[in-house]
Amino acid sequence: MSSNTPKRILIAKPGLDGHDRGAKVVARGLRDAGFEVIYTGIRQTPEMIVQAAVQEDVDAIGLSILSGAHLDLFPTIVTGLKKAGLEDVKIFAGGIIPKQDYEELEALGIKGIFGPGTSLGDIVSYVNEI
Repeated sequence: MSSNTPKRILIAKPGLDGHDRGAKVVARGLRDAGFEVIYTGIRQTPEMIVQAAVQEDVDAIGLSILSGAHLDLFPTIVTGLKKAGLEDVKIFAGGIIPKQDYEELEALGIKGIFGPGTSLGDIVSYVNEI
């Protein structure tokens, strides 16, 4: 990818959580910062997210979750990406994720974890670095 090509970012809402205001705010903020953003919509299965990542040839995936199912859904997404040959796709996450779960998620390769109140500037800066 040339330095003039914007990174392609997939924003996804895994699981049954239907609240997507935060995901839409992040998607819009990343778009306004110059990224190409694809938003999957709500209630996506891990398989649907992996398929979208393959089809859209993304550089990174932002997962938004409020339901508490992150320890069930995120590992399935990571495994699916590996099976699809997308080990180089970076994953970051946001929503309601207890701090005690950060270490386990980081071990999966999810390095950027953003809780409520995180500024868009912090998220944009993180995505610029990946």
